[in-house]
Amino acid sequence: MARRQAPRMASGRPSPSPRQRAFQTALSLVAAALVLLVSGFGAGAPALAITAPELRGQRSLQDISPDMHGRNLQQQEFLKANLENVDLHDADLRGAVFNTANLRSADLRGANLEDVVAYASRFDGADLRGALFHNAMLLQSHFQGATIDGADFTDAVLDKPELKALCARASGTNPTSGVSTFDSLACR
Repeated sequence: MARRQAPRMASGRPSPSPRQRAFQTALSLVAAALVLLVSGFGAGAPALAITAPELRGQRSLQDISPDMHGRNLQQQEFLKANLENVDLHDADLRGAVFNTANLRSADLRGANLEDVVAYASRFDGADLRGALFHNAMLLQSHFQGATIDGADFTDAVLDKPELKALCARASGTNPTSGVSTFDSLACR
């Protein structure tokens, strides 16, 4: 008697079982409910951002206040977080993840952003004077009108058009590393 094989998808993988499809649907509904909960409630309350850990059953909401000056925010995850105009100067953000985050006009003076991953995030108009971006992954992120005097981008990965725009206005030397912004961006 021949064994019956599971149906296969176009990719060659077996199709998900009804139980797997039900779990995926339930997970999608929970994620949608979290989005509605965060975005639809609490008018006038501090902004809250959904973070990736809640999808792993850990802490579900990231508290964001207008004054986060000097806070230790190492390895925090900010998914679609609205950090516009937030005071983050001198904050320790080493290893933090910003995924499609809004950091427009944020104050990041002297912030430590080493090993940060900021994918498709907006730093437009942000104050980045003296910030450290060593080894940062900044793909598809934008810095239009950001103040970058003395920012250190050593070994940071940026999209070529952003790099070119930053080089056009690179000036100053980072007070912590002693590296010029122009040199840290490897401008020519």
